[in-house]
Amino acid sequence: MVDFTACKEQFNIYKGSEKKKTLIYNGKKYLVKFPDPIRQKNKNISYINNAFSEYIGSNIFRLCRMKVQNTILGIYHYDGKDKIVCACEDFTDLENILYEFENLALSANPNKKIDTEISDIMKVLEENCNLIDLKDTKDKFWNTFIVDSLIGNTDRHNGNWGFLLNEENNKVEFSPIYDCGSCLHPMLEDEEVKNLTDAEQKNIILNTYSCLKENGKKINYMSYIKGQRNSACNEALKRVFPNIQIEEIHTFIENIEYLSEERKEFYKRIISERYKILKEVYENLKSNRSNN
Repeated sequence: MVDFTACKEQFNIYKGSEKKKTLIYNGKKYLVKFPDPIRQKNKNISYINNAFSEYIGSNIFRLCRMKVQNTILGIYHYDGKDKIVCACEDFTDLENILYEFENLALSANPNKKIDTEISDIMKVLEENCNLIDLKDTKDKFWNTFIVDSLIGNTDRHNGNWGFLLNEENNKVEFSPIYDCGSCLHPMLEDEEVKNLTDAEQKNIILNTYSCLKENGKKINYMSYIKGQRNSACNEALKRVFPNIQIEEIHTFIENIEYLSEERKEFYKRIISERYKILKEVYENLKSNRSNN
């Protein structure tokens, strides 16, 4: 595991709730995320789970053959302790800047605050079709949704995805996936994971919600995908599912240092069970297509 303690530090320019540093490692700039502060009372939680979530979630996107921010799991000696951290490579530079969707939403209609309602998001994209590749953006938005459903990402809000703008040639493209620290249930302690009943694990698998909304209500990932009501989501599943290699994901999780055996098994189980649901819907969609 990489020790980032001696890396050159720069002024931090990144936003967010957790402690961060901007460090240079092997000549590249990294946003280094420290463990999230505890936000729940009476929690004796380990301070390392969101770093694992960031690292594993990002790499599952990579294993699904999607363009994602490079991440490195490491340690940083701080306040007398070695902290588990996740270093996220900065994919911007002097020519390429990140333009988050929330900024596009603000510019689209200054009289309306855009929340995470899907219909509002799609309307903003359509209103800006002269600036972006509309079809490519919608496809990648829903591709991201499918993998987020697999890893249970509860925080893909309007500031957690966007566009990469090249100011030299005015090229605009969907940015690499970033900010996956809220996937894989980081607030669960190892002891809680160890003692989960089958019913409790099933509830976690089936009842994890996106922060995206439909008709004002947060979307239940598995119910939404099983419902097959959204054709764009259906098409994304048909594109993405063949790239989900569950054994590759299991092997990757098995080889992560400092991750407890209980948490490894928990991650593998919830991902596998969600994978089975996605597979069932995928095969149903394929069958329907062949019958039409």
